[in-house]
Amino acid sequence: MYKSLLRPLLFKIDPETVHTFSYSAIKTGFKAPLSKQLSKKMFCLEHPKLERKVFGLTFPNPVGLAAGFDKNALLVDEFENFGFGFLEIGTVTPRPQPGNDKPRLFRLPTDQALINRMGFNNQGVEVAATRLKYRKSNIIIGGNIGKNKNTPNEEALRDYQYCFESLYEVVDYFVVNVSSPNTPDLRALQDKEPLRFLLEALQRRNALKPKVKPLLLKIAPDLNQEQLDDIIEIAIQTKLDGIIAANTTVSRKELKTDKATLEAMGAGGVSGRPLKERSNEIIKYLRQHLPESIRIIGVGGIMTPEDALEKLAAGADLIQLYTGFIYEGPSLVKQINKRILQS
Repeated sequence: MYKSLLRPLLFKIDPETVHTFSYSAIKTGFKAPLSKQLSKKMFCLEHPKLERKVFGLTFPNPVGLAAGFDKNALLVDEFENFGFGFLEIGTVTPRPQPGNDKPRLFRLPTDQALINRMGFNNQGVEVAATRLKYRKSNIIIGGNIGKNKNTPNEEALRDYQYCFESLYEVVDYFVVNVSSPNTPDLRALQDKEPLRFLLEALQRRNALKPKVKPLLLKIAPDLNQEQLDDIIEIAIQTKLDGIIAANTTVSRKELKTDKATLEAMGAGGVSGRPLKERSNEIIKYLRQHLPESIRIIGVGGIMTPEDALEKLAAGADLIQLYTGFIYEGPSLVKQINKRILQS
């Protein structure tokens, strides 16, 4: 129904407008009697063999919703009814910010992809923290944290620490995002020494807490071999719990969409099917060179259950959806979990 009826209609409308409309529709729809029960029957699959124990947490299944979809924790209770095993909110920043100028989100249907240059648009970490404090669901929540656009990199630690403290009581794990291509100079924080400094400082603060929360790093798919090796070295030295591979790519290689259309869309990160192979390559490399104690969440180009199995076979412990959820609809989560049980 989604691919044959809803998607053709939604794809005629500006993607960011559809995103906003979908939020309202989901929020309103789940207020109807029996809506949660119906959604769970259609989209949820529970089975002991789907459970994964990762980061000291028990995930009911390995399929999560990636950061960027529910930046402000607006639909945490509702998304649980679509069958996800966990959700990642954010990226959030200390202060609210509008993000980059519109239009900033584009579809590439020929490539089953998106281009976005949202720029960490969010209502601020305090708003997200308050919503999470009063949520009704028990789904595992990750907090994806970043810095404000006008915060210089030399002061970035302050922003990450503020977000860490604000979310500590209401999330189950943290993700340090230094890999978005849409905030000026943010990716420079992936360089060896700035990254080491940032992660060591966050881990020191984490160690002072009554309960240490898992700390993960989300990396770009555009890292070269030397940079990946640096990430591995730092992950081991700072005792990270996990790495998320990978964020959106600035590469336009092998896109089928014509060059003039791409140039008209402008800058931004590509997500979806074109990212699949590079994401798989990085996951395989990380798994070969990281200790087993450092776990991997695979994201990028999961459009089918078979894509999900490839991520898991490459070495991912958990996976996340974003663009595939938009193109394939909520039934994809259950399809993946069914295929995992069959494998």
